[in-house]
Amino acid sequence: MKKIALVGDIGSGKTFFSKLFRYPVFNADLIVSNLYKKDKNLFRKIKEKFPHEVRDFPLKKDELLKIILKQPKNLKILGKIIHPQVRKKMRQFFIKNKKKKFVILDVPLFLENKLNKSKDIIIFIDADKKKIREKINKRKNINFKLINILRRNQIPTTLKKKKSTFLLKNNFISKTAKKNVKLILKELSK
Repeated sequence: MKKIALVGDIGSGKTFFSKLFRYPVFNADLIVSNLYKKDKNLFRKIKEKFPHEVRDFPLKKDELLKIILKQPKNLKILGKIIHPQVRKKMRQFFIKNKKKKFVILDVPLFLENKLNKSKDIIIFIDADKKKIREKINKRKNINFKLINILRRNQIPTTLKKKKSTFLLKNNFISKTAKKNVKLILKELSK
């Protein structure tokens, strides 16, 4: 099983591209969302750390947002509680899919959390900043203060590009995206 990690800026299209590969996808954002809804142990740990901000189970994103916006360093505190659970789910995903040729990792902080191994294939999704901004503006309930806090916790895109095996240009045209994914898979299958 080869691991293909998709990296790039917020809104660059990592999740969109992950689906085009047609291999099992580990979507960390989806995992985190499910943990918020179902993991009472995670809820207890976060409530213990932020008793005045967190009310009832399940965890609510707006409560977590207030915690982060109140003090940006709280993002790191939350990460130390949440990330071990995400890593556990990722290990389970690898075991479940060990016989697959490829697995796709849609993990926003893949490089920042040093999840990459030397054999991993890292694909940088490169998208025009103006198009990213347009795409983000279309999202409902978007909070630009949060986006800026999240970006400050990421390594620069120039460094992500350097660490990548492939650079995939996202022009936000589905036909081109599918063609480019096919080319990469063909290259990786040699």
